[in-house]
Amino acid sequence: MSSGPRKVSIVEDDAAFRESFQDIIASAEGWTVAECHPRAELALKDIPKNPPDAVIVDIQLPGMSGIDLVRKLKPSCPDTQFLMVTVFEDADRVFNALAAGASGYVLKRDVHARLLEALDDVMNGGSPMSSAIARKVVQHFQKPSPAPEGDYNLTNREKETLDLLVKGYFYKEIAHELGVSIDTVAFHLRNIYRKLHVRTRSEAILKYVGGSEEF
Repeated sequence: MSSGPRKVSIVEDDAAFRESFQDIIASAEGWTVAECHPRAELALKDIPKNPPDAVIVDIQLPGMSGIDLVRKLKPSCPDTQFLMVTVFEDADRVFNALAAGASGYVLKRDVHARLLEALDDVMNGGSPMSSAIARKVVQHFQKPSPAPEGDYNLTNREKETLDLLVKGYFYKEIAHELGVSIDTVAFHLRNIYRKLHVRTRSEAILKYVGGSEEF
């Protein structure tokens, strides 16, 4: 991935949504559309040749699903961030998308207002989720189930940071809520990843909410 405007690819079979995403990105400073694909199979062939900074992926695609596409692309594009967009709200799809390597998950009804913010957030290490999706994640387990403090030795501020991440807050929203800088939020999350023995925000969310040791 080169310097200059960040490149984003779009994988969306709905032409209206695909064109809308293109228009939003084309009008934004610092971003450019690298390529668009109506099917996962085409994206799987082309994207690894010149991996973009981010990929917007619809979950429900004809043929191969968006989740399977991310699972296949992530090993060959480890630095690319994948933002899932969909009409679905069930928790199983959330976990499947995150486990496949997605960095964020936004409902289509929210994405037009939050697309650029979500893209910026995933590039800054965040894990954006629509508020409805965040509620579904929490409701799936009735309440978050962090491990006992003795297991991970998370500080109170680290727990507060992780709670907000699970709720779907963006980096700058976490910073505002806690009254700290975005750099401080990133510092706390690096410590959280180390203590939870995870490598990504998606793994941290899954481990914190689900109490799982496996990914």
